[in-house]
Amino acid sequence: MANASRKECRSFGASASGGPGGTRSVPRETLAGPCAILPPLRPGKRRRTLGRIIAVANQKGGVGKTTTAVNLAASLAAAERRVLAVDADPQGNLTSGLGRKTRETRPGLYEALIEQRPLVELMIPTDLEHLTLVPSDRNLTGAEVELVPLLAREFRLKEALAPVAGAYDYVFVDCPPSLGLLTVNALAAADGVLIPMQCEYYALEGISELTTTLQRVKRALNPSLEVEGVLLTMVDERTNLTQQVIAEVRAHFKDKVFETQVPRSVRLAEAPSFGKPVLLYDIRSKGAEAYLDLARELMSHGQLPLFAP
Repeated sequence: MANASRKECRSFGASASGGPGGTRSVPRETLAGPCAILPPLRPGKRRRTLGRIIAVANQKGGVGKTTTAVNLAASLAAAERRVLAVDADPQGNLTSGLGRKTRETRPGLYEALIEQRPLVELMIPTDLEHLTLVPSDRNLTGAEVELVPLLAREFRLKEALAPVAGAYDYVFVDCPPSLGLLTVNALAAADGVLIPMQCEYYALEGISELTTTLQRVKRALNPSLEVEGVLLTMVDERTNLTQQVIAEVRAHFKDKVFETQVPRSVRLAEAPSFGKPVLLYDIRSKGAEAYLDLARELMSHGQLPLFAP
């Protein structure tokens, strides 16, 4: 019976695959059949105002932070969770990964942090109905310097998110690959931090530095900050090094490591060039399946009840 369900799930995936020139919507049956990541919302049921803020952070670059922010947010939005994605990286890869990069001047997170414009004025829709984006561009590079003399500089993002976070089930903040003021702002505003970690030797060297930073932020700025989970990315289980890194990470973070692992995937790497989450690019790919599994795992943690009692 389980095998039959898997076949049916794959057939759903085939109908939903967008490919480079395909559709930008995911059929409801994809998420409501045997492969559903959660049951569809029931009419007449009110959900709690949740607004859990999750910073996606790691001071090392190239570990899959933006890929995780884009595809986890998209997977949750496809399951009809209200998601806000905040691009806190001056490179603007979250913005481009969701197909919203533009050459025209447009207000974004810089204006919220420096000019204190309301976030609601800066939000833009995406191709997924339940996913909203606060974009960024290279102007955000200047925010690292301009924030230095400002009062309560570490809490600018927290103040900006406060009026809007309650309207969403999840808020994801994609952090830059550094431990500067933008990342500190994200950690000061967050309820939890999700740490993508590539299965390579150098990833292990950054664990102690990142852990020390999280402890300092928790002690000085955000006592409620916790590790949401560690996500192993670019996994190739055929190599001994990968197995060693997985063992080391699980020994250090123990039950904070997600069971879901994101494999190396060509389709996952191709999707950003088309401005799509992999869910809309090719739902049959291993990368899409991994992030749907991660969304299921995140929602099953018990921190976010599906419906109000």
